[in-house]
Amino acid sequence: MTPTAPAPYAIGVDTGATTLREADHLLRALAAGLDLPEDVFGCTHLVRDGRPRVALSLAAEDEPVLRAARDRLTGQGYEVGDGAPDEAGRAVLFPGAGALTGTLTLAEVLARSAIDRVTVLGTPDEPSPDTLLVTREHVRPQWRDGRLVLAAMPAVGGVLVPFEDPDPTPCCADH
Repeated sequence: MTPTAPAPYAIGVDTGATTLREADHLLRALAAGLDLPEDVFGCTHLVRDGRPRVALSLAAEDEPVLRAARDRLTGQGYEVGDGAPDEAGRAVLFPGAGALTGTLTLAEVLARSAIDRVTVLGTPDEPSPDTLLVTREHVRPQWRDGRLVLAAMPAVGGVLVPFEDPDPTPCCADH
């Protein structure tokens, strides 16, 4: 795919979700219930304004589709506004996300999805396109300077994994 930029029309949805996991599930459920096309970007955004929570955004080229979604979400009692809460959303839904399963080369990740770039924590160099990424079926790139970037980290066996763990250990789990 060619490099992408955030779609020109976006709506922000304040759902009151308090965790990324809760927001991910809600975003997927809302998108399915709204029957949104596969080219929609659905992101989570951390909001820290005295009432910490995770807001959602939906962005697409097709403004009428999102205007209809906005009306339906408002009718369901959600607080919906124009634009995303910020420019650094964490993408849960994006073109090609469903094709990022199993173990893929970075070249395959970039070719199959809207992800523009993969970075490796702790290294300044671009990883080789033939480097393997074990997706763990949990790929959450973030918008950085108008590009969708996946942060990865080295794992056992010389492969990479997405930085975000699909099953994180809760803070203080061993106390």
